[in-house]
Amino acid sequence: MTLLQNLASRLSAALEKVVGEPTAPNIAAAADLRFGDYQSNSAMVLAKKQKTNPRALAQQVLDVIEIEGIATSSIAGPGFINFTILPEAYAHYVKSLLADPKLGAPTPGEGKRVVVDFSAPNVAKPMHVGHIRSTIIGDSLCRIARFLGYDVIADNHIGDWGTQFGMILHGWKTLLDQEALEADPIAELVRVYRQVNVDTKADPSVLETCKIELVKLQAGDPENLAIWQKCIDVSKSGLQKIYDRLDVKFDHWLGESFYNDMLPGLVDEFLEKGLARESNGAVCVFSDGEKPPGEDPFKVNREDGWNDNPAIIRKADGGFLYATTDLATIKYRIDEWNVDQVWYVVGVPQQLHFRQLFDAAERWGKHGDFRHIAFGSILGEDRKLMKTRSGDNVGLSDVLEESVERAAAAIAEKNPDLVGDEAKEIAEIVGIGSVKFAELSQNRLTDYVFSWDRMLSLQGDTAPYLQYSHVRIRSIFRKLEGEFSTKGVDVVLNEPGEIHLARLLARFGEVLPFVLEDHRPNLLANYLLELARAFHSFFESCPVLKSEDSVKASRLALCQLSSDVLEKGLGLLGIRCPERM
Repeated sequence: MTLLQNLASRLSAALEKVVGEPTAPNIAAAADLRFGDYQSNSAMVLAKKQKTNPRALAQQVLDVIEIEGIATSSIAGPGFINFTILPEAYAHYVKSLLADPKLGAPTPGEGKRVVVDFSAPNVAKPMHVGHIRSTIIGDSLCRIARFLGYDVIADNHIGDWGTQFGMILHGWKTLLDQEALEADPIAELVRVYRQVNVDTKADPSVLETCKIELVKLQAGDPENLAIWQKCIDVSKSGLQKIYDRLDVKFDHWLGESFYNDMLPGLVDEFLEKGLARESNGAVCVFSDGEKPPGEDPFKVNREDGWNDNPAIIRKADGGFLYATTDLATIKYRIDEWNVDQVWYVVGVPQQLHFRQLFDAAERWGKHGDFRHIAFGSILGEDRKLMKTRSGDNVGLSDVLEESVERAAAAIAEKNPDLVGDEAKEIAEIVGIGSVKFAELSQNRLTDYVFSWDRMLSLQGDTAPYLQYSHVRIRSIFRKLEGEFSTKGVDVVLNEPGEIHLARLLARFGEVLPFVLEDHRPNLLANYLLELARAFHSFFESCPVLKSEDSVKASRLALCQLSSDVLEKGLGLLGIRCPERM
């Protein structure tokens, strides 16, 4: 039980004694330490309901609350209840964390199964910088959810079906360079696709040929299916290299093609149940009239008022769309995997699609906690979408390579003694970590500017700063003559630097559940920055190796726990910690 949970439980009991009924308390870490460690507005909320004086009610609560030996309390302003944790309570709790592999983190996800749908690139196309957000946010949410007890299924719903394959099939048969395909399969498939795209604009008959190839594929033509499978295989191989470098893992790669056979029956079922109807030859899902127009995803407000805004699940030519495939995907995940929640880590522009998808799925009887975890865009230094000079999307592999190269140069300048394989490995850890932290330290809904210099700085809100903080802690233990064990160590907190560091260490288990409330890894990133700053302040004001025996042991225990929390916290963001930098 975290200190926050402990206080919440005691506050709940006190509130029940005062008002005579069970009451869930509002309590959180105080934004300003001048008002204590934790603050509650529960007395104000209840006083408003009971039409009584909030300060008087707050005093009644403090008269009966049992917090002796844990915290002191006070009333502020119109009725806020403030709690200040006693140093000995922090010391006792920190000591318990030293023996806790979960470092105080609760397991609110026990008994819950969640699918995290993230990354999802298209086959036969390179991953670009735009894939950073879905891939890295999704991976970190998987890691955090697993740590908090969820049964997580990571699914890479790749785009391995669709109209582009008609062009790729035609290009494979007429333009493919086999040697180039073996050397760099994605680059060759992109070259072929682009050339065919140019040819279709110059000669309409080429476009017709591509459509014929696509129809043959959809009809199960053996030759086209074999080419299509080869495209998927070589694409997956290329994608896997990037995922390996990012240390991102999936439990499944169930792409769009996996659900193809389900689509005709799905549309028939929607028609039979009256969930969809034909409109101009297409089959569409319309509003059921249950929601107000402003909340209805199947209505749009135009100059002449509210109009239908249907989701097409079968085109007039018989083709299916993303909505159809995504409905089949929901059905599979709920019926076959028995999931409670599905998290879609997909950009902001797809908001309407997911609102319609979730609404249609619920009306279909596929109930679950469906969440669209939206995110903004990555911008270049000019505050426009990141592009190459030729106007193409910046390749993700190019971004990773450049980050590692820049990290290697920075490390060589700071520590020229690092050479060879060790230097390469550290550059990889720092370079990849920098890209990840630059992403995860942002509010996911905001656009952000991708800055190499800021991202790789040893000062500021960066991965290298946190990695260096961990390295600095480990260097303390390398200076010891023997191994240090925290067993039997009494943690004693007397100095302000010690108390504040303990305060931050105690909050690790409190922060993590909040991360998943709104799927915001930046809350964990910001916490780790606070912790690192608290450690550096502690280290400057509280000598460790030069202190007396019992004080030295206590401070070494604080160092060990700081190291453990930093390493675990960064690990939950998918970032490794080197031993040296």
